[in-house]
Amino acid sequence: MPVRLRRLRAAAREAAPALLGFAAVRTLGVAILAYWGHRLGHPAAQRMATLWDAQRYIDIAVAGYDHGLPAAGGLTGAPTDNDYSNLAFFPLYPALIRLVHTMTPLPVTHAALLITWVASLAAAWGIFAVAAWCHGRRVGVLAVVLWGVLPHAVVESMAYTEALFTALASWSLYAVLTRRWIWAGVLCALAGLTRPTAVALVAAVVAAAVATVVRPRGQPGGWAEGARWAEEVRWAEEARWAEEARAPEEARWRPCLGAAIAPLGWLGFIAWVGDRLGRWDGYFAVQMLWHSRFDWGVSTVRQVWRACLHPTSVPLTWVVVTLVLCAAVFLGAVVVARRQPLPLLVYSVVLLAIAVGDSSFFGVRARFLLPAFPLLLPVAACLARVRSGGVRVALLSTAAVLSALYGAYLVFADAHAP
Repeated sequence: MPVRLRRLRAAAREAAPALLGFAAVRTLGVAILAYWGHRLGHPAAQRMATLWDAQRYIDIAVAGYDHGLPAAGGLTGAPTDNDYSNLAFFPLYPALIRLVHTMTPLPVTHAALLITWVASLAAAWGIFAVAAWCHGRRVGVLAVVLWGVLPHAVVESMAYTEALFTALASWSLYAVLTRRWIWAGVLCALAGLTRPTAVALVAAVVAAAVATVVRPRGQPGGWAEGARWAEEVRWAEEARWAEEARAPEEARWRPCLGAAIAPLGWLGFIAWVGDRLGRWDGYFAVQMLWHSRFDWGVSTVRQVWRACLHPTSVPLTWVVVTLVLCAAVFLGAVVVARRQPLPLLVYSVVLLAIAVGDSSFFGVRARFLLPAFPLLLPVAACLARVRSGGVRVALLSTAAVLSALYGAYLVFADAHAP
């Protein structure tokens, strides 16, 4: 058997408990969605593939992008769907939908869900790989299950881009941690074709590359110190560092090339939109139609203050988003204090800054944070220290039920987008 295939099988066996745990909690969520939809007479699969922005990805896959900005521009009167432009949505996910729909007999909605479900498993594996590299296998399993029971984890099973982006981001970060710079750059570029928040991943890859290039010759980057690796990974990394020490000039072109590749996807789509609209700031003009701009958190603080002072006067989803944002800010402070590896730290902090600092609809902020999985590592590490396995199972099972019920509420009972 080829060495690479043997290593892949070993890695799959190592990640199997994490993938099975994630599949179990998400299956529970989808089962409750299906039951709720059956009771209401609304097929859950159709709802998951066409609700909110999911319909826009389907429309792009079928009919392509707009050729210009809407005439009304969303500037007068109450905004409608015609006041927005689908040029705000990045192209990789709808392109994959179109590809799967063309090459298989699946309807376009089922193709969209298939991509999301496969991507969510790939994301779970990537999260496990990163968490296990940093803290060991048990923390890796717990981090994956935690990601699957977040309040807005239902989005991980819908026709949205969070699952695909998280898969690309987690494996890009793992490639950075294990010094596979070209893979890190390529995966980051693909993530840049998936979501605008890929700027956080670009920043992480570039920061790690710079830290690697400027380190003393033959020494590992300071951001890698303190990680508890599996023995095989540690041996491979020590061998790689020894190789770089023997040929430092030759070795250091790899992080430079990876950093150069990383932003190409994001920059490419921004440039394409600008060319399509005939203005260099075309993409940012599109974002303004969606009332999305960076206001340094002013609107977020205003909405959080309102939810805290008058919780009964705001939608339940806003209360949950407020709790998620507060928890994320706290966990952000924890990962900074604990000096998480530099690429993970930069990625999480920039994602958190985007979620808090953007002025877009308040209800989507928690969804923006779904890819920020490194924030879960301190929680997973704490759970791993709980001596009773029964307590861990009880906590995660309760979280899975609550997440599934809240996900069904979002999909079938709430008028506000997650």
